Amino acid sequence: MKKLASLFVATLLSTPTFADTFTVGVVPQFDVKTLHQIWDPILQEVSHRTGHSFKLKGSPDIPTFEKEFAEAKFDFAYMNPYHYTIAQHYKPLLRDTGRKLFGVLVVKKGSGINSLEQLQNSTIAFPAPNALGASLMIRGELKEIYNIDFTPKYVKTHSSVYLNTVLGRTLSGGGVQKTFNNQKAEIKEKLEILHQTQKVSPHPFVYKASLPSNVVEQVKAALLNMAQNADTQALLAKVPFKKIGLATDADYDDVRRLNLERYYVKPN
Repeated sequence: MKKLASLFVATLLSTPTFADTFTVGVVPQFDVKTLHQIWDPILQEVSHRTGHSFKLKGSPDIPTFEKEFAEAKFDFAYMNPYHYTIAQHYKPLLRDTGRKLFGVLVVKKGSGINSLEQLQNSTIAFPAPNALGASLMIRGELKEIYNIDFTPKYVKTHSSVYLNTVLGRTLSGGGVQKTFNNQKAEIKEKLEILHQTQKVSPHPFVYKASLPSNVVEQVKAALLNMAQNADTQALLAKVPFKKIGLATDADYDDVRRLNLERYYVKPN
């Protein structure tokens, strides 16, 4: 009996166990439903490959997301580059190495607006104050380079920006190229890009610095391996990751050099 008990204990100790669920935060460029449609299949695949459990912790808007990463509520997160530069609890793991991030300012086709000067004293839609390409960079360039005065209207998501512009609720709106490309045809075909900002390193996928290194390495390996298979690469392309690769802190020096602190709005 003692031998059987000892064997049972030894078996338990040698059997891999699932970790507690790791939470994954994603900056809400889209509504929560769309984020789940994009990220749930990815996280299910990572769970299968690592033997750990990963669940998306959706945030209803960017300010809420900012509060949550400031409080280290996420174990892993996909955040905008400026968020990373101020996120004290996180380190970069992966990023899209196949493209750069830049903001786009869109106007409704047929509006007759063909220069930034025509936006003087207008209302412009942005997803949130601290969306990097879609808000911080555009607001900074309009003020610092073009001396344009405007009233910002914050509408929570990129999709809402484009819809507000199409409906004429604002004269223009700020987004980024990838979210503009992902809009439904009936929205996208009614808009045109008036201005593009300079380009910086794109959103990093980050991890909490206090996580066990073996878990971080397993997640990194899983995502990199997913990029080698056509089916799972198709899942990553929806983020979108054109070409996923390693990220380093130095990759985001280009964001730091923008000196956007004066345009950053600290969440309440």
